[in-house]
Amino acid sequence: MPSEFTHLHLHTQYSVLDGALKITNLVQRLKELGQSSVAMTDHGNMHGAIEFYQKTTKAGIKPIIGCEVYITAGSRFEKVPFNQGGPRTHHLTLLAMNMTGYKNLCKLVTLGYVEGFYFKPRIDKELLAQHSEGIICLSGCVSSELAAKARADDIEGARALLNKYIDMFDDRLYLEIQPHKFAAQQKLNQLNYELSKEFNLPLVTTNDCHYIHKDDAYSQEVLMCVSTGKLITDETRMKHDSELYLKSYDEMLIDFSDRPEALDNTNKIAERCDIEFDFSKHYMPQYDPHPEESIDILFEKSARKGLEKRFKDLEHYFDELSADVKKEYAERLDEEINLIHKMGFSGYFLVVSDFIKWAKESDIPVGPGRGSAAGSLVAYALDITEIDPIRYDLLFERFLNPERVSLPDIDVDFCIHGREKVIEYVYQKYGADNVAQIITFGTLKAKAAIKDVGRVLGMSYAETDRVAKLVPAPRQGFDYPIAEAIKMEKRLADYAKGEGKTLIELAQKLEGLSRHTSTHAAGLVISEKPIVDFMPLMLDKEGQIITQFAMGYVEKIGLVKFDFLGLKTLSVIHKAVNLIKQTSNKEIDLNLIPLDDKKVFKLISAGRTIGVFQLESSGITEMVSRMKPNCFEDIVAILALYRPGPLDSGMADHYINRKHGKQKVSFLHPKLEPILKDTYGIILYQEQIMQIARDLANYSLGQADMLRRAMGKKKPEEMAKQREIFLKGALENNVD
Repeated sequence: MPSEFTHLHLHTQYSVLDGALKITNLVQRLKELGQSSVAMTDHGNMHGAIEFYQKTTKAGIKPIIGCEVYITAGSRFEKVPFNQGGPRTHHLTLLAMNMTGYKNLCKLVTLGYVEGFYFKPRIDKELLAQHSEGIICLSGCVSSELAAKARADDIEGARALLNKYIDMFDDRLYLEIQPHKFAAQQKLNQLNYELSKEFNLPLVTTNDCHYIHKDDAYSQEVLMCVSTGKLITDETRMKHDSELYLKSYDEMLIDFSDRPEALDNTNKIAERCDIEFDFSKHYMPQYDPHPEESIDILFEKSARKGLEKRFKDLEHYFDELSADVKKEYAERLDEEINLIHKMGFSGYFLVVSDFIKWAKESDIPVGPGRGSAAGSLVAYALDITEIDPIRYDLLFERFLNPERVSLPDIDVDFCIHGREKVIEYVYQKYGADNVAQIITFGTLKAKAAIKDVGRVLGMSYAETDRVAKLVPAPRQGFDYPIAEAIKMEKRLADYAKGEGKTLIELAQKLEGLSRHTSTHAAGLVISEKPIVDFMPLMLDKEGQIITQFAMGYVEKIGLVKFDFLGLKTLSVIHKAVNLIKQTSNKEIDLNLIPLDDKKVFKLISAGRTIGVFQLESSGITEMVSRMKPNCFEDIVAILALYRPGPLDSGMADHYINRKHGKQKVSFLHPKLEPILKDTYGIILYQEQIMQIARDLANYSLGQADMLRRAMGKKKPEEMAKQREIFLKGALENNVD
């Protein structure tokens, strides 16, 4: 049953430092009000479109994706201040009716940044006319061009403006009226009543929502002060109407009881809007737009040829590269190739292999590989990694799980000085329209929220810093939420009940809101066609094109993300290798350096790890000195042990004591011995979890990866399901 009213003008947390309305809270309140549809119209951007779509649809609420665009009265290319004769910029409310409208809205919002940006991302009427198909237009709030005509009593100008919009939108144009009491709004409403009759145009009621509840108005005022750097006591600060909250139908009816059709039109507009995303599709970049043979065949040939080349490297590790050894590698390669074909990822591997090979040929150092991609023999064969997964018992299913199709994710380290050159190569090869870096959002975390709010309230820096420090030390770089911190720290709880009640309550309301945007340190998206066909884009502070969606939502709509990381250590090593060549005339191949050099382990065991990548913190140096590694596998183990979990649980101490014979090595079951022998009976690696599930409980490696993921997420309900599966498999396998 449709709701009696649909909010069509609404600003979420993505109207950065202007909207205090969190999408999760929005959905909850809509359910309470019985409203079954809602629009999102953030200022000049569509950052929250997919989060908004997912959370509303999951709650059974119909999402309407829109944007309150900035439209200039002149040309978007004209960038002259108003006080020097330049055109004014106004607001206009646009809603996507369908996927055509969504794509057009993406183009408008993108071009507002790319072509029209001048303090704000501006479009003009020329651009609007080109991309109006599938879009419903509401004439706008008190900051609209029509409102400017009303304030100037320019009825002829208003008529001329409406005629332009009618030409663009025809029956998709509505005159927007709002219940706000200030004179400018009432004057605009009156003009719209008259124009509605004259042009036979429908009226529609909106409320310009910026927060959820009426009593959130003060927190919105504080947020605006955070944005503008003002104090709440400053009379010159920007002030908000206290009615900009998510009103019920009855509340809206109070002001428009004589215009019920304007309220009903909100539902008619909602019925006209119907957008549906297909999150099951993936859009791989086109490795070769005109291949003479299929991408799958090209990929397979490249992988097989690469493995033959790798056999020469493997001769350094095997006394004899026997036919049986080669057969093991060939069979593993066949399995991986077949799975990659089946999952449709052949092109992805060719793309990654291509830019890595280009980097190496251009004398740009590339890391040997990191993360789960090291479990792929195909990645090793295609020069994506320098790590032999068979030699180190690494599992392909941890990287790509055939039983849970998800996009591959290969992180690549480049020399810090060469990273930009590789990115430039990718832009040139795949086209500037098909490549973009990825946005990130800085949010107001607990400590920052306390400090920002305290400043706005006129408190000293010393005082707000003292309060912020009461929030317990962050976990893995993230502040504890204020509500959780209050439970953990009695002094903060006492402060929140007493003198700091206002500060802490306001900080909690603003906590989690977007504070600023920036560019992801590594993420790059490469698409098969222009990215703007999938999502809106924008410019970062350096003028570089970036996505308007954060990384998770870029992947959700089916685009593929690649991580290009800049690593200073690679630059240092590259410089060292070149210096050795210059001074000693020796050629060093980093991939052929022996891993059993006793002098290296003696140096590390002595705690001389300054400048050694990942081993130079005081804590890990102390662990290295205790463990006294004598093989490469010990160094791998140190990196796995030096994490909060193993350190807090005593696992690291058990491992070191067992290695040095101070503690007995034992196995809970004989089948665990071959899996855990190298780690002294301790489950240290995620691959070991998968092997245990396979050997003890008959999991496939794909199912074992699901267990591994469930353990990582620590979800009790998922672990309960896995417990049943594990016990059933263990009994079938005669494991007590």
